[in-house]
Amino acid sequence: MRACMLFVTGLLVGVGLHTVAAQSPNTGLVGVNHIGMNVPNLDEAVTYYTKTLGFPEAFRVNDDKGQARLVYVQVSKNTFFEIQPGPGRPAAINHVGIHVENMAAATAMFKQRGANVGEIRTSDTKAILNNITDPNGIRIELAELPPASMHRQAMDRWK
Repeated sequence: MRACMLFVTGLLVGVGLHTVAAQSPNTGLVGVNHIGMNVPNLDEAVTYYTKTLGFPEAFRVNDDKGQARLVYVQVSKNTFFEIQPGPGRPAAINHVGIHVENMAAATAMFKQRGANVGEIRTSDTKAILNNITDPNGIRIELAELPPASMHRQAMDRWK
């Protein structure tokens, strides 16, 4: 049931952002790309999302010990769940990822409006990232997805 609620939440956020972006002065926002979540048992969660729900594993990133640090499963061509291990903690959504066309422009736009925006960085997935933290402490991850990023490569492989 929780997985179903997470899926529905992701769809609603995606549809809402798409509608708002189409009617607002925001430029360069492509849409919601992923919902990030922590789970107590990564293997169990990945098995559920891949086998029960049928979302293929798009990619994973391992830490220096060879353990999975995050796993992306692909809901549709442009939409993913980012699953991270959180042993000993209850499952929770930890961020929403928004695909942007140009990180520098998106960062400048949100900073100009007074948003709490972090510093631009490149992740080990080769995505260009930045974070916005809203007044409630909710993290919104901005993601520019160049051709070398694992996200873009998974999107390009989608049939």
